[in-house]
Amino acid sequence: MFISNLKIVELLKKGDERAYRKLYDMHYSLLCNIAYGFVKDDFVAENIVSDLMFHIYEIRESLNITESLRSYLVKAVRNRCLNYIEAEKNRKEVRFSELEDADEWLFAEPDPEEPLGLLLEKELEFEIDAAVRRLPEECRKVFCMSRFEQKTYQEIAVALNISVNTVKYHIKNALATLREEFKDYL
Repeated sequence: MFISNLKIVELLKKGDERAYRKLYDMHYSLLCNIAYGFVKDDFVAENIVSDLMFHIYEIRESLNITESLRSYLVKAVRNRCLNYIEAEKNRKEVRFSELEDADEWLFAEPDPEEPLGLLLEKELEFEIDAAVRRLPEECRKVFCMSRFEQKTYQEIAVALNISVNTVKYHIKNALATLREEFKDYL
């Protein structure tokens, strides 16, 4: 069944999940290929496209596309890739070997009886749990089923009556969100 780009945008604004899935199915692969052309990293390219798709869903009610949908998406991916490249260029890298006492860090054995270590571990567990609870509901369900119940993507798709690609999308978004929230710990 053919659905025009204008109809997809109109249905997206109304919150129609089928329109969102159609948008995703029609454009995801192409956008990943375009992003890869800029960043030369499959994982980063997929994250950029997934973030864009998630962003479109978040702003669906105020979505205002005056050109073709594909042109809009391609420009959005291009801009996100250029922003990523610029951010990477500006990121300072500190070599581990340049850190003072690097050998002590590298070979130090953690003391499981140390109260501060236990406290920090508990605090981190609490923060992770809170971050997972802040994920959007369906994203959280998919992530928990995958990571805590060790279910396959196929099992999750069947259980939640969604496509495997939607499962992958939610896992990527959850990991990207958690990676961003815990970048200082990594």
